[in-house]
Amino acid sequence: MGVSHRTAPVEIRERFAFTDSEVVAALGGLRNRAGMKEAVLLSTCNRTELYLCPGSDPNLVAAGEAVLADKAGGLVGGTAQYLYRERGLESVRHLYRVVGGLDSLVLGEAEIQGQVKTAYELAGRVPADPPVAGPVLHRLFQTAFAVGGQIRSKTPLGEGAASVASVAVELARKIFGKLEGREVMILGAGNTAELVVEAMKRDRIRGLVVANRTYDRAQDLAGRLAGKAVHFDEMPFALAQTDILVASTAAPHALVTLDGFRHAVGGRRKKPLLIIDLAIPRDVEPELGGEANVFLYNVDDLREIIDGNLSQRQASVSDAEAIVQEHAEAFAHWHDARDVVPLIRGLRGRWGNLRESELNWLWHRLSHLPEEDREVVESFSKRLLNKLLHEPTIRLKEGVANGRGAEFVDAVRFIYGIEDIDIEDDPDTRSGELVETGPELAEQPEQNDTGE
Repeated sequence: MGVSHRTAPVEIRERFAFTDSEVVAALGGLRNRAGMKEAVLLSTCNRTELYLCPGSDPNLVAAGEAVLADKAGGLVGGTAQYLYRERGLESVRHLYRVVGGLDSLVLGEAEIQGQVKTAYELAGRVPADPPVAGPVLHRLFQTAFAVGGQIRSKTPLGEGAASVASVAVELARKIFGKLEGREVMILGAGNTAELVVEAMKRDRIRGLVVANRTYDRAQDLAGRLAGKAVHFDEMPFALAQTDILVASTAAPHALVTLDGFRHAVGGRRKKPLLIIDLAIPRDVEPELGGEANVFLYNVDDLREIIDGNLSQRQASVSDAEAIVQEHAEAFAHWHDARDVVPLIRGLRGRWGNLRESELNWLWHRLSHLPEEDREVVESFSKRLLNKLLHEPTIRLKEGVANGRGAEFVDAVRFIYGIEDIDIEDDPDTRSGELVETGPELAEQPEQNDTGE
């Protein structure tokens, strides 16, 4: 469940934005909710999404929505109008599309894969046992990263694909004509802002100033980009000499205010100032865009810039979607198999114990049988059990392959009274690694003397 650039404008999305520490705290709080086993919370400038497992518990879904609603605060009309929800296979497809850049503001952008990895790693910081990123979400996110890599390596979707950074530079060129000789300021020391400046340097900007709340980080970035650092309280006055401001911090509130700007520039600004606010929540008060000679753009405004390679990327969408679908079906197959494997073992264990119990009953009544005759009877009982269980085992595996694994598992558990089997206790399903469902998981019927 979540919100994105497709369902909510920037002024709404920023209300849902979580810092890293808030992500860890929110997931820790969810762990205490009934039914919650696994969760990952993704928060970027264009989306906030909560992945829950299991997603079939309505109380857990309500708890997840409450976490998002609490973060957003009081919204007119409530939060439900902006939320979307995906379940089961559709949630798998959604994550694969997100990581592959198919659901991005800029089609094919690559930064999202790193952001999703960060979200998965944050789930690992939650002090919980078992971990909140457990076997199912571990498998889901690891396969998602593989899908993203395959899309970018096997389709043209990523060839010449514009990132947010490159689109921001294109916008600057539209405003100024050329960037040679322009003064640029970075507010914040994030990766996105660094990518923007790296692209602008190729247009031979004249100077670069870096302002950050932590001066040491500002110095570090300024040193890498051949610029100079300023203390944060000097930022408004340095801004008076700036042509382009790129803002990309994780601050929970606006850092560049209308009153502060007016005080710093001392009246009407004579030359143009381009402000590219890439932050969520926004770093710059939107009222600043109404000032003379100030051109303020946020991440939603970048949507309107169409780069020249868009048609090439659009043409490769169908190939990328095919990769998503193939891997989503493979994940569903794996997920269903997690139920089948321990069920087969439980079924064989239950009937194996019954076989031994009945044999013990038989030995008490046929105690006169010699040892070799007992061995024949023992062998017969094993062969009979294998034959009886062989067909159900094969049908269960076929059910998984046909997408009906869960249906068959529920039926077998009910018929044979083995509802108490817990897949989380099975060593092959607990780790989240691939569960094989080949013939080796069930003994095959022994051949009889005729070779049958």
